[in-house]
Amino acid sequence: MRRSQTMRMRWRGTLSMCVALLVTATGVAQSVAEEKPVAEPSGKKPWMFSEANLPVGFPQPGPINEVVIKSYPAYRLAKVTSSGKENGMFMQLFRHIERNEIAMTAPVEMSWRAEDGSLAKNPESMAFLYAAPTIGQAGGDPKDSRVVVDDIQPIRVVSIALRGGYDASTFERGYKQLQVWLADHPEWVAEGEPRTMAYNSPFVPGFAKVSEVQLAIRRADDGK
Repeated sequence: MRRSQTMRMRWRGTLSMCVALLVTATGVAQSVAEEKPVAEPSGKKPWMFSEANLPVGFPQPGPINEVVIKSYPAYRLAKVTSSGKENGMFMQLFRHIERNEIAMTAPVEMSWRAEDGSLAKNPESMAFLYAAPTIGQAGGDPKDSRVVVDDIQPIRVVSIALRGGYDASTFERGYKQLQVWLADHPEWVAEGEPRTMAYNSPFVPGFAKVSEVQLAIRRADDGK
């Protein structure tokens, strides 16, 4: 069986499992949806639906509702930039990895930026991460000019893991907590735009989804 057929079968199985989980979870979703986030055990991976492997060398997600510093190795990603309209970035990226027979990983990376001094209401871009930086090659996708494969250098971030849908409200909740942390830790300086690392598919109910809001940081005395 060709690898692409195997991938499609695996994803159909994953989607079927997620639909079943969604049906099961719907009965309890309403009872917990309005509750305030509860901090989970410090330093431990949160309970979550693990639907795909992490890229090589990536730290585990979490802990929930706790600001921590994380280091990421160099990695390769395929990215689509938003045109400002409903454009199906997820499906464009999924078609890219399917036709190139590249295994799906988690998380999916979404970047945000400020618009006229306020936070963006929608992600500026979305990216699928390759399992290893040796897979494929950097550059444009000849089948879809909007998909660009890029190599990302090692990065250190300040991060907070959250539960909730992958929308602007969840992002803003995490971003504000990172701003408070940075104000309390002047020895660190933020660099670049914030990002969301989203670990679950659309089929996982919002109350069970796990994501991390992150900002790249450097030491204030680095002299950059």
